[in-house]
Amino acid sequence: MAAELLLLAGCAVRGPDGSASQGVHAPLGRAITLAPGQRGDVVLTAMGLLESNYRYGGSHPDAGFDCSGLVAYVFSQAASQPLPHNTAEIARLSRPIPRSQLKAGDFVFFNTLNRPFSHMGIYIGDARFVNAPSTGGRVRVDSLDNPYFAKRFESARTLFGS
Repeated sequence: MAAELLLLAGCAVRGPDGSASQGVHAPLGRAITLAPGQRGDVVLTAMGLLESNYRYGGSHPDAGFDCSGLVAYVFSQAASQPLPHNTAEIARLSRPIPRSQLKAGDFVFFNTLNRPFSHMGIYIGDARFVNAPSTGGRVRVDSLDNPYFAKRFESARTLFGS
């Protein structure tokens, strides 16, 4: 269990002083709403990145991904929507939804480091999500029912309109 925590420690990108990393930042108060028709493109793009290498701070298939780098890359490619390379900022830009209303392309967030929004993935349906979970690992599909993730589930959120 402690090893899993260490492996997930690198998901939220932080600068040397502990502040959020520099990158794409949406203006305060800016609402992001994507067309529901883009959900399929998001899922297909995420699935196409399975087995990509994990790399802390990574945001491109050639170099590898961390969790927020993967999400930012997928939404940039599939929906032409730039997102920050930071889990907490992505959470701030998205709208909370009940877990029971998750749809493919929505976000799932986890508290893996005793800090809110420290890990995230892209929901693909059937209680499964794509994520870049661990140092030395690869982008993979995990289940919300996996005891590790079930215990740490924090929030379901979306950028998609109804």
